Amino acid sequence: MPTLPIQEKKDLKKGDAKEVIRVSISEAARLFGVNPQTIRRAIRDQDVTYVVVAGRYKINFESLVKWSQRKTTVRNKSNQHGIGQFIDRWKISNTLYSPSTKTIKNDKQTPGVKNQPGAMDAAAGSDKPNEVPPGFDRTETGHSQAPTARPTVPAMPGPAGRH
Repeated sequence: MPTLPIQEKKDLKKGDAKEVIRVSISEAARLFGVNPQTIRRAIRDQDVTYVVVAGRYKINFESLVKWSQRKTTVRNKSNQHGIGQFIDRWKISNTLYSPSTKTIKNDKQTPGVKNQPGAMDAAAGSDKPNEVPPGFDRTETGHSQAPTARPTVPAMPGPAGRH
């Protein structure tokens, strides 16, 4: 393994280098939904970069991802059986930081007026400023809460013969 000159080692200590993530063969196989033999084949063909630590292969995660995206079958298996099956849950479907259409309409009706009493209630469809919408309860703190339905559970009979 080549060593870095002293000048470059000082630069690395400052945090200029990105952190290298290394995974084992079995971890890579589970992450990408393939057989460990497929990962070993990629190592043999020098498609991924790796180091040997204590007699075990540690594969560079970045090169593993690039390799998996180049190979169609590995990409498909990764999407169906590996980590790719969870990516849909990571996607954010709503638009962040977008203003509500109700507040935009409210601002257009009363330009330049902020914190007008009852403005939020008017946007919600209520004419009275402190009216609780139907189906909601007001708590001790004054906040509105949706009604909760509590299931009723029949009492279990005790063990026979005990008093």
